[in-house]
Amino acid sequence: MINPAITASTPGRICLFGEHQDYLGLPVIAAAISCRIQITAVRTAGQRVHLNLPDISHSEQFDLTALPLPYQHDRDYFRSAINVLARTGFRFSAGIDGEVRGNIPINAGTSSSSALLITWLSVLTQLADNPQQLPPEQLAELAYRAEVLEFGEPGGMMDHYSTAVGGVIYLESQPAIHLETYHPTLGTFVLGNSQDPKDTIGILGRVKYGMLRIAKQLTELTPAFSLQTTPITAISEYRDILPKDDYILLKGTLANRDLLREALTLLRATDDLPLDDAQFGRLLTEHHANLRDAQRISTPKIDRMLDAALGAGALGGKINGSGGGGCMFAYAPKNAEQVAEAIEREGGRAYIVSVDMGTTTENYSPVMRESVNE
Repeated sequence: MINPAITASTPGRICLFGEHQDYLGLPVIAAAISCRIQITAVRTAGQRVHLNLPDISHSEQFDLTALPLPYQHDRDYFRSAINVLARTGFRFSAGIDGEVRGNIPINAGTSSSSALLITWLSVLTQLADNPQQLPPEQLAELAYRAEVLEFGEPGGMMDHYSTAVGGVIYLESQPAIHLETYHPTLGTFVLGNSQDPKDTIGILGRVKYGMLRIAKQLTELTPAFSLQTTPITAISEYRDILPKDDYILLKGTLANRDLLREALTLLRATDDLPLDDAQFGRLLTEHHANLRDAQRISTPKIDRMLDAALGAGALGGKINGSGGGGCMFAYAPKNAEQVAEAIEREGGRAYIVSVDMGTTTENYSPVMRESVNE
């Protein structure tokens, strides 16, 4: 049987509002960006997978003769995607030969791993013996299983839904998944990679588990306390109960919750009115101030990059991702080039990006090739 090659492409993402909130059961607002990962692949004779990754001078090779596949290293996403799909009923009796390319910064808070998984799942589901083109929401759920649940990793579903669905999304994960999509008239952003590796585990250990511990303590003390509903004005009674750093973290978390709600009102108003760029930028900058001072996830270099971006005319910006390194972004609808230059003068690598569509697939050039290893 002759099968077409499949090309799938998925964007990275920035978290606009709700950074460090989804694992607390609070909503997030995220946007897909025009940095993408692409995989082109075709079924081959035999049952061997061969993937070339020229951007990182690497390749992946393994057999599909016996499932589930044993994992060879942490975060072995190429194998975990196949295992998750096999459990849902997809069958793989042929091999796969493909190439992976992309320009999403790696390990920098822009969801390169989630975008890779969404793309790989898009390819696999259409090269399986029983092919299907799954909707983006289902790809997101499968990617969450393959990335987070399969390896017992911390994290929510923002990355998977925002990269699969695209555009600007509002996502609630509790008490149930609730997704809204928006198409505001947003201008350009400038993504700045500090080129310093993130400290994800250290940050989550302090911020995530610290906040969960504080919430548990306050709920035991005041059963009506809720991160979702307690007004920020009501927490002053805890100032003398909590250690200073815990109180600052609690106040910053609730302030970011409220900033998201203000941003959501702004986005929902864009059906009839242009977006207020200045207000949007101000909210981003306020969000960053809380992340810097309360969650303490920023770095001196990222702060300098943001200050330089604002000095060059950006309307606002914030750190992006778990923090301790990685990326920031600035909203620069009118002078992106100058903002990019300012970020690079501070030692960052700048990317001018815009809000982009979600994952896409296409078939082309029906062809059957021999496996490269046979």
